[in-house]
Amino acid sequence: MNKSIFAWAMTVALCAGGTLTSCSDNDNGNDNQPEGTPGISRYVIAASADDAAYLVTSESLDEGSVTIMNNGTETESGSYWVFYGERYLFSLQYNDGAAGTGFSFKLNGTSATVEQHRAYTFNRVTTVGTWGDNIITASTNDGSREQDAEGNYAKYMQFNYLNVNTGNTTTGTRIAENFLGNGEIVSFAGFVETGGRLYTSVIPMGMSHYGVNTFPDKITDPELVATSDGGQGSGQYTAGQIPATQYPDSAFIAIYSGDSFDETPVIARTGKVGFACGRNRSQYYQTIWTADNGDLYVFSPGYGRTATSTADLKKVTGQLPSGVVRIKAGETTFDPDYYYNLEAQGTGHPMFRCWHITEDYFLLQMYSEGTMSGKNAPVAELAIFKGESGVLTPVTNGLPAQKDISSLGVPYCENGVAYIPVVTTDGSSPALYRIDPATASATKGLTIVTNDNVSAVGKLTSF
Repeated sequence: MNKSIFAWAMTVALCAGGTLTSCSDNDNGNDNQPEGTPGISRYVIAASADDAAYLVTSESLDEGSVTIMNNGTETESGSYWVFYGERYLFSLQYNDGAAGTGFSFKLNGTSATVEQHRAYTFNRVTTVGTWGDNIITASTNDGSREQDAEGNYAKYMQFNYLNVNTGNTTTGTRIAENFLGNGEIVSFAGFVETGGRLYTSVIPMGMSHYGVNTFPDKITDPELVATSDGGQGSGQYTAGQIPATQYPDSAFIAIYSGDSFDETPVIARTGKVGFACGRNRSQYYQTIWTADNGDLYVFSPGYGRTATSTADLKKVTGQLPSGVVRIKAGETTFDPDYYYNLEAQGTGHPMFRCWHITEDYFLLQMYSEGTMSGKNAPVAELAIFKGESGVLTPVTNGLPAQKDISSLGVPYCENGVAYIPVVTTDGSSPALYRIDPATASATKGLTIVTNDNVSAVGKLTSF
């Protein structure tokens, strides 16, 4: 059990030029040390037990069991677990409004165990992905540069580029105000790199005090401007701003052709679905994915319908249900002939999150009781969506009863199937379930012995 990483997290130093340099037990920057036998592969499971997080390995996901209890590599918990191919596993911690912290891990070719590679500190993160040789993160935060006549600062998007080769973290910023030309501040949700471009879902979030004062012509209804303080948590607002989007029934995709967010992207817009992201407090989950042929599928839960007016605040309530649209491979506009209403199929429930499995099959996590209101809305239902046919099929065979499912982890896809961690309340240990998209059926696989949660699963190969 390796507990030394708690100390290593304190060795990150801020360097000139806005770059954060990570530190490890190899401070000379040479990554070409002997690593034992190259090419050994193991599946890696991230799970927690007794208020600690562990990384354990297994040779199979289809059978057997592994224990988390006092086993494997101990680490801090992560809000995001990102596998960079089979070389590295990144753990990124959200840390509420504070700076993010994280670690990268690799597989030791001699012991076939997971070991820490580097530690990182970076700007606050609300969404994460990969771009070239970088793990990238983004968030929207208060700025300290551009002000309006009343002294309100413009909000900015902050980016981190965690280079997997050098270990350096480069930061960048871009003003978040009026990003779409409608006066609203925005955030990003998920990243997809395909065909030499990077695609990200753009989430409009209303108008800040700066936006209301700077772009008054973009206010569609003066009654949308808050006249008193209200809300709570990530939805808290103060008088003088528009705290919810005026465009709940549109989805926007920003398309980048370079290698950084400094460029001005192409913006694709559709009015067939609402904004595309899963949501948990201020965290934005990716709901845009490419099929094997390069077509980008854009899934929307239809969150605009949850914005309802009160006696103190008027909001624009969305009308569109959970649905899916697409951008064909190589294109920069939405396919005008493609749209499917996800709530017109299956159990009639909206989707929460989704992942690509293989070909044009996608695994969807659904709101299992139909309601999207509240942070505790159940999301214990799975379904398979076939892109070309537009058919949604609930996964009903082989899974535990929905009433017994307490959480679903992030799946790992291999050989045309998905393995998803399932935690239940019936007293049994969590397990991975193998989802066959062709039959929309599940089979119980590896059991994970823990008294807590299973967050992620993937694969690492030593090098």
